[in-house]
Amino acid sequence: MARKELIGEVVSSYKKSVVVKVSRIITHPLYKKQIKEFTKVYAEDIQGNTQIGDVVKVVETRPLSKLKRWRVVEILSGGAK
Repeated sequence: MARKELIGEVVSSYKKSVVVKVSRIITHPLYKKQIKEFTKVYAEDIQGNTQIGDVVKVVETRPLSKLKRWRVVEILSGGAK
């Protein structure tokens, strides 16, 4: 079974953890309008290279703590510094 991969922006950073905001566009079922929807996922960042504003790829993993279910695989682009 393939693991899920998401791409999102780092909105918060801790010692070995980051919070990634994943946005997607959905169509409203009744009004057919395009809506942006956001999801926050907690990911493990072992190396600690990520900073707020970075765009990262995260992959699904086993439960690592109460909220962490994802792991940072790579940094796709740096944030505005």
